[in-house]
Amino acid sequence: MRITVLVVSVAVAVAIIAGVVGAAMIRNTAVDVTRTYLSNQANVLQQQLAGEDPGYRIGLVKLAQVFKQQGISVVTEGRNGRLDGADAQAVRQATNAAVATLADGTVLSRTLNVNGRTELLEARSVNGRAFALIASADLGAGTQKTLQRRVLLALGIGLLAAVLGGLVIARLVTRPLRRTADTARAMGAGSRQTRAPVAGPQEVADVAVAVNELADALQHSESRQREFLTSVSHELRTPLAAISGQAEALSDGIVPESEVPQVGRTIRAESARLERLVSDLLDLARLGADSFRLELGPCDLTALMREMASVWQVRCDQRAVPLIVSAPGGSVVVVTDARRLRQVLDGLAENALRLLAPGRPLVLAVDVPVSPVVQGVPGPGAPQVLLQVRDGGPGLEPQDYPVAFEQGVLHERYRGRRPGGAGLGLALAHSLVTRLGGVITAGPAPEGGACFSIRLPLPGGRSQV
Repeated sequence: MRITVLVVSVAVAVAIIAGVVGAAMIRNTAVDVTRTYLSNQANVLQQQLAGEDPGYRIGLVKLAQVFKQQGISVVTEGRNGRLDGADAQAVRQATNAAVATLADGTVLSRTLNVNGRTELLEARSVNGRAFALIASADLGAGTQKTLQRRVLLALGIGLLAAVLGGLVIARLVTRPLRRTADTARAMGAGSRQTRAPVAGPQEVADVAVAVNELADALQHSESRQREFLTSVSHELRTPLAAISGQAEALSDGIVPESEVPQVGRTIRAESARLERLVSDLLDLARLGADSFRLELGPCDLTALMREMASVWQVRCDQRAVPLIVSAPGGSVVVVTDARRLRQVLDGLAENALRLLAPGRPLVLAVDVPVSPVVQGVPGPGAPQVLLQVRDGGPGLEPQDYPVAFEQGVLHERYRGRRPGGAGLGLALAHSLVTRLGGVITAGPAPEGGACFSIRLPLPGGRSQV
């Protein structure tokens, strides 16, 4: 409705402006035509009065009568130098315009305001005596009014056509817009199957296409979220069921005394698994909030990696997995959040160890400098430090590396084929490394499995002690 009113209002405003401008142009044109006509008549009279002969007065009287019938007053200069004419008011106007002082060959054109009316004066001088023709600017008032009536009629027809055209155009524009708005409201109410019809002008059709693309994106996103929530629910239910079953067996007294320690270890392990899952969920939620803060400070990556290796050596020995640590002899100091970086590295090592068969290696590596060859890394020549977690496990399919950090994608693809969590770890690692100002990538490892590389900026270059 508002668009219709706007279109019609614009059409009416344009018609009114055109009418006002047209009327002014007609009046100005009428004045110009009258001035031109009066000037031409003055030139003709000047030619006829050239020379002093006996018929001068007779010819002048006859011309004055003819001009009077046309609404033109004639004022002439007598031998005594005074101005004279049949119209006293015209004589006064000519006197005020100093017509009597004109020299031969001089042309005088004036626009006079007489009692609110516009008068035009054309004066010439012949043989030392001047004359003037004075007429109202509305000399062609009848023709002017006729033209104005015709222009107003044309404007009225144009206005009617503009209003009708505006109503039609507004209807063509607003109908698809209303349908698109209905689609958007349905999407807001939860419907993801509704689509807006692509119709109307190109710009309106583009809006409908954009809304449909948004609906597709929302449908896909919500589908992914449902799959993710289903996966998380399953992962939560599994340790909870184990804990509940073991606790119920203990409370019922059906667990032999010799198996109680094993039951306790199982409950503790499942509790730790549940705690890690909940912690990952909370961290992912916090990463999207402004309140998430990093504790930045100097961090020796060589020391961090060796400290991590001392912890993982025990776990690798339990699984008969060789642990290889590759680090420079000196310190590699960066400014980062050591706790969050260690969280990322531990998560990557946990994923690798879960899939490693006995005898297959787990590699923790630190290297510097690294050429910035990955998109998003600072420009060429900027010092970089590289941290890698590599393994000799089954690795990933080539098409899986680019989507490795998308939440739940790998979990969905390898469900039932490999042991794994809810698919939160890699998504969390990507978010944390990005917050730390680094870049994390995935690719095949020389050892035959997967390689996860973290590149962090090293503004001060390599520091050795």
